This record gives sequence, structure tokens and C-alpha cells, in this order.
Amino acid sequence: MAFFGGAAPSPFGATATTSTSTGFGGFGTQNQSTGFGLFNQTKTTAPTFGTSGFGTATGATTGFGASTGFGLGGTATTQPTTGFGTATGFGAAPAGGFGTGTAFKGFGTGAATGFGATGATGFGTIGGPQLQAQQQQQAQQAQQSSLELLGTAVTLPQIYGDERDAIIAKWNQLQAYWGTGKGFYSSNGFVNFTPDNPYCRFKAVGYNRLPRSRNEDGLVSVVIKKKESEVTAQQQQVVDQLFKILGNKPHLSVCVEGIKTLPDDKTELVIYILERPASGPAKRITASELFQFLNTPNIKQQITTQLAAEDIWQKTGFTPEQLKVYLENPPAGIHPFIWEQAKLDNPDQENLIPVPVVGFNALQQRMKHQEQQTKAHQQRLDMIANELQQFQQKQNNMMSKMDEYKRKHIELSHRLLQVVVKQEIFRKMGYAIQADEEQLRVHLEKTQAELNHPTQFKGRLNELMSQIRMQNHLAGNRADFSYQMDPSLQQEIKQLLKQQQDGLKHLIQIVKDDSHDLQLMEQSLQESSHRR
Repeated sequence: MAFFGGAAPSPFGATATTSTSTGFGGFGTQNQSTGFGLFNQTKTTAPTFGTSGFGTATGATTGFGASTGFGLGGTATTQPTTGFGTATGFGAAPAGGFGTGTAFKGFGTGAATGFGATGATGFGTIGGPQLQAQQQQQAQQAQQSSLELLGTAVTLPQIYGDERDAIIAKWNQLQAYWGTGKGFYSSNGFVNFTPDNPYCRFKAVGYNRLPRSRNEDGLVSVVIKKKESEVTAQQQQVVDQLFKILGNKPHLSVCVEGIKTLPDDKTELVIYILERPASGPAKRITASELFQFLNTPNIKQQITTQLAAEDIWQKTGFTPEQLKVYLENPPAGIHPFIWEQAKLDNPDQENLIPVPVVGFNALQQRMKHQEQQTKAHQQRLDMIANELQQFQQKQNNMMSKMDEYKRKHIELSHRLLQVVVKQEIFRKMGYAIQADEEQLRVHLEKTQAELNHPTQFKGRLNELMSQIRMQNHLAGNRADFSYQMDPSLQQEIKQLLKQQQDGLKHLIQIVKDDSHDLQLMEQSLQESSHRR
């Protein structure tokens, strides 16, 4: 097993008993041993995370609530958290819509960069239960205040104190419906309308494929602002850069799971980290731990600068509890009735989940992804068609070779039979005919006589051959009138033949006139010769 600190060797950091030690370049100080660099100064007594931890945590954790991974969230001593942190569902935090989390492309709304609670920068809550409750209270107050100001802007703005405020309210309502613009509720105060506001009309619910990856698979996606061909050509360089960012640890290996093309000339690189400890089997770093480490500010800055990365995603699926929470809580801005109807209209509840599509930008991105996926499917179909064509060609070649081999086999069989016959003749030369040979000769002569009998097989074969020759002769002489012609084509042919006939008539008339002229000329020549 890989230990994080203490007396046992650490896979991600040096071992120490006092002062500080750093893992991935050292991100903080700690009184106990550290690995992979911890942010906060803590005094912990448990140097390991389970049996192979990469951080230390004294609070019980379930789901994505507390700090669990690469030590990036510090050694939090928080109370147990469940589900997705303090946010109730995926759309309960103040930042409405589909969320701003980057781990799952924003299924958790709030200031967290993953599924964690609001205020955290990783997957755990930092600061203890009091800070957590305070942050939650502040978030709720900010959300309530924002909704109140939004409602004031679209219903009763206080700017002029006369009928012009009603006109401003109608204009604010129109902007809220569109999900863009600024709505003034007082002479010096306004709110920004976004597609996430509850009054926006440009909303829909689509369906995405339910992810099946597990946290134990350790899959993390890095979105690179380069074409797939460039990333594929530079794959080894990208892996080397990631290995350096991870600290050049010899027991860690960066493995590429796959490369996928994204719209706007972007590429998704799916990776996982394989740990090979000194003792024990190799295992993958969990996706949550790897994602939390890669999203620390300095590490993410290195990835963005060196790899031209735009975003980092955690490719993990839902647990049954998480999926239940997600389906039971409508996203911000989506009416509960619409959400319930979307769940009922789900064409494949085992493999698809409803997702909100808010605003034109989300719709455009969804359309681009669909076009990209359609293009990928078409390329795959073309590849399959080419492979099928190659297989068909190979099959034809194989059939030709089989026919050739059959012919050679028959020829060799006949040659072998001739050799056996000659050998048997030479072997029996000088010996009297035996009884079994005499019986065989009699049987062969009888068979030959039956075949040569006029009313038996030979006569029938001659009759069949005669009928075949006669049918071939009749078929060659008989005209075939079974074809059909289009009426318009018949009319064109008639017109063409008529023109040809008229031309021939005109030519015949010219020939007749010329013949007459020649006769006159001949008569004149004869008369002139007689006069002389």
C-alpha cells in the first residue's frame, strides 16, 4: 500500500517527522509529513488516507463533500458531509442554471470548482462547520437579495415616480424574457439579466447520455485548444509535460485513455494516472483526487500555459443517490412542472438524463456537439464501408483461389489414379487373373453395356444434347420484342426520322436536277460535234 506520510515511504512526497516536507513542489507547510503538497498548516495524527491516501482527513466523508484527494484541500477537520456538499441538489446554489462547476461541466452550481459545497476550491469544505454554515447563509441571502431586486426591476421599478416607471418595467420584462441586458430598479441601481433568470423564455430540456465511468477509473479530461491531428502528433510531448507537472515521480505513469475531437478546433484528451508502488499491485489514482490536484491554481496555470489547455473535466458517473438528488431538484430557472414532464418524456431512462438548455449559447454549443458527433459517426461508417469493401475483395480473391485449388486437386487426383493404375499393372504383370479381379471385370463390362444401351442413359443423354442444340439455335434466330420505350423518346425518334427522311428527299431532288443538267450539257456537246 502507498502511504502518504509518517514513517512509511510516501509515493507522492518525502517522509519527515518534523518541520515540513513537500510533494509536488510544495504548496504549503505542515507539522506532519506531507505528500503531493498540502495547502493549509494542520496538526494531524493520521498520516494516511485510508490504505493508499494522497491526503489526510480526520472528518468522515461521503460522496463529494469533504477533502479527499492529493492533499489539495488541506487536512480538513470538518463534520461529515454527504451528497454534494452543502448545496441541495445540483441547482440549489445561487449561481442558477446548469451550474458553474468544471468537474462535470457544471452539474454543481456554486462557487466550487467541482461537486463540492459553495466556497470550496476543490471537493471538500474548508474552514469547519461554522464557516460552512456562514457561507451557506451568505449564499442564500445573496440569492434572495438578487431575486428581490430582479422582481423589483420587472414589476415595480422606482426611478421617476410616475407612469414612466411602468414603461421601464415592461422594457425590463422584455429584457428578462430575452435573458440579456440591464434592468434598472432605481436611479442608481440595476440588475443584469442572464439566461439563468427565472423569467427567461428561451429555455428547453434535452437529454444527455448518462455517464458510466467510476471514480476508481481515474479518468480526467483535458480540453486542449488544438486540432486532433496536432494533439495526436504531439501525444508523447503532452504526456511528458504532464509527467513533469506531476513532479517526475518514477512510480507514477501518465496514460492516455483516448483522444476525441470537439467543436471549434478543440480536442479532448482523456488521461489517468497509474501508480506503481514499491510493493503491491499497480492501481489508478481516483478521478476526484487527480481532478482536485490539477485544478489547484499553480498546477492549472502550468497546464494552461504549457499544454494550451482550456478546461479540465472529471469523468465520473452518478451514484444512485446522486442521480436521485439530481432528478428530484429542478435546476434553477426550470419550472418544476417542466422538469417533471421532461423526466416522464425521457425515451431511455436507463441511459439518458434530462439536462436544461438555457439560452442561445447553450443551444449553439449543443448543436455543434451534435454536428461533431454526426461527423464522427459518418467517418466511422465510411471506415466500416471501406473495410467491408476490402473484406469483399479478399473474399473474392479467396474464392478464386479455392476454385483454383479445387481444380488442381482434381488434376492431381487423376494423375495419382493413373500412377496407381500403372503401378498396379506392373505389379500384377505375369500373374494370372484372380477371382475377385474377374468379378470386377464382369461388373465393369455389365455397367458399360447398360450405359451404351440405346434406351438407357446414353440414349437419353444424346436426346438431351439434341434438345439443347435446337433451343440454342431457335433462341439465336428469334427476335426479342420484350423491350419497352418511353412515349416521349418515341416521339423524339419519330421527329428525328422525319427530319432524316426530308433531308433524303431534298438530296434526291438535287441529284435529279443535277442529272437533268448533265443530260442537257451532253446533248449540247453532241450537237456541237455534229456541226463540226
